Amino acid sequence: MSTVAAVRVALGLAVCVVGYLLLAYLVLPSFWQHYEHQPGLRGRSMTTVTAQGIPGDPLNIALVGSKTDVMGAWRLAGWYPADAITLRTSVEIAESVVLDRPYPDAPVSNLFYDGRRQDLAFEKPVGSSAEERHHIRLWAILDEGAEHRPVWLGSATYDRGVGISHYTGQITHHIAPNVDAERNFVMAELVRAGMLVEIYHVAGVGPTVRGRNGGGDRYFTDGEMTVGVIRPNAIPTNVSPETRASPPHIALKNSIWSAIGRLLDTRAD
Repeated sequence: MSTVAAVRVALGLAVCVVGYLLLAYLVLPSFWQHYEHQPGLRGRSMTTVTAQGIPGDPLNIALVGSKTDVMGAWRLAGWYPADAITLRTSVEIAESVVLDRPYPDAPVSNLFYDGRRQDLAFEKPVGSSAEERHHIRLWAILDEGAEHRPVWLGSATYDRGVGISHYTGQITHHIAPNVDAERNFVMAELVRAGMLVEIYHVAGVGPTVRGRNGGGDRYFTDGEMTVGVIRPNAIPTNVSPETRASPPHIALKNSIWSAIGRLLDTRAD
């Protein structure tokens, strides 16, 4: 190969590498960002952390409403506020799992966001013990969002069993990998209870195929955060909530991801 040809090949490879880096690390990540419905969330991290600083569960839900609205909505949906972690509640949850006893308001482990542990946590048991459950942690983030009401960020995951953390060796709940399914279930619970006036999506953690939470559990997600606007004073209604459409490029991404998500679900460990 002549010197000129070699230079051209080297320049071509350099252009390809630079193009790839720009596309993968600048263009596509920014392309999936959309905060048009809740601009106050722009620039925020969308992942919780453990007490050891290990990345935890992704944030995948937001709620709009006062603390009274939020607590009332979950109560009317039939969910239980989680007990605080104490020696007594730690013993009770252990007994619940080992002896297969009900404990519908069992404590949840602490995760941290914005420098503090969750402000609220709610759960819905599955089965006869605290081993399996739906649950959500919530943090008060904005005093006033786009709707001129407080905004809460939440992480909804499904505890599918008790085991050992892959990172710390501590006893912990392991989550189901399809966190989108749990996000959708949680929002459906609030809709069923007639608690929401509006639903829309904003950018969450971003499309993720092999995420890992604080216990080392794998998760995958389309990266969207579902926002539910709670009816003022948490007054239930039979009227279905209005659903705002996502931007066209986000709708395209979600339609592609739905096929990817189904494939990942069949391979979930």
